[in-house]
Amino acid sequence: MFFGSRTVVTVLLLAVFSASAGCTTPPIPSEVAQATQKERGLWKEGAETYAPKEYVSFKASLRRGADMLVKENARFGWFRNYKNVTAEYRKIISEGEQVDKILKERKSVKAAGVADQLALLKSRTKTITRLSTLVNEGRVCRKHVSTADVILAEASKLYDTGRYPEAEQKLKDAVYYVDAAANRMRPILGRFTDKNQITKWRAWVNETVAESRRSGDYAIIVDKIDKTLYLYRAGRIHKTYDVGIGLNGARDKMFAGDRATPEGRYRVIKKVPNSKYHRALLINYPNDEDRRQFALAKRKGLIPRNAGIGNLIEIHGGGSLGMTYGCVGLDNGQMDELYRIVDNGTPVTIVGSSDFDNRVSNAVKEL
Repeated sequence: MFFGSRTVVTVLLLAVFSASAGCTTPPIPSEVAQATQKERGLWKEGAETYAPKEYVSFKASLRRGADMLVKENARFGWFRNYKNVTAEYRKIISEGEQVDKILKERKSVKAAGVADQLALLKSRTKTITRLSTLVNEGRVCRKHVSTADVILAEASKLYDTGRYPEAEQKLKDAVYYVDAAANRMRPILGRFTDKNQITKWRAWVNETVAESRRSGDYAIIVDKIDKTLYLYRAGRIHKTYDVGIGLNGARDKMFAGDRATPEGRYRVIKKVPNSKYHRALLINYPNDEDRRQFALAKRKGLIPRNAGIGNLIEIHGGGSLGMTYGCVGLDNGQMDELYRIVDNGTPVTIVGSSDFDNRVSNAVKEL
């Protein structure tokens, strides 16, 4: 068998190349695996969520690099040269590191934002719960607050596992229930931040204390928000007692059965030694002002058409920790003491609060 001169030259060249190259194919650059690993890492860290544009650009670069690699691998093994592929993949790795940096920065910002909102909403639910206890209106918003607490617990778990977007969505749900609870409370709480209303209450207190000072006798002031009965003598505080008020005690009484404690200036009209609730001091509710307000509320349609004005409001025993039907409750031992001291005709003034910076107004600022 004879070979042409070109064939012989080609065979000789291949033989020489094989001998010098050791008959080996150059290895695929390690940068290829590094870039692939970087892409997997970015995906796991949530690049699609936190750096979507940058992540898409990075994957496009990765595809271009893969195309270069495929083309180079299509060449005969001995003739492959990965120099350009290596340079390209190094650029891709650098781009991936930049995406990683952006991702972590944005993720950190998101984590901080979720943490702040979690703390704020937890604080708001605590404030609402505290306020609802102060004004005996817990049942009004308890359901909303309880639901919000459950959602916040779920959001906290998501936050702890780094699932910040899911936690953020939960927080949006929680905001709805927290706001609903706060909105149910605001009409009740507004009276305790209304300067005109508090000015009116303070005027009643000042007039009652002045009467005690002039007569040298006793007078009773009941502060509903502090749940305290102040017994004055000759214009000075003589004793203080913790009290319970109506189930809806933070409201002014409008009609019979509303379980609200009335506000106004009254007098003891009867001492009841054997009340249903130990001993009692009956006051003259409703007075003329109460009747005027009741008639006005009826005309405006603010109360049920068939509702009556109510009566039999007392300062009685039975305990200061419970909630009454609208009366003022004391522990039996303290009621015995007050009963001995107070006579018929003693002034009794009941107000929501006499302090502009009261417990409710300060807490409302936290909402």
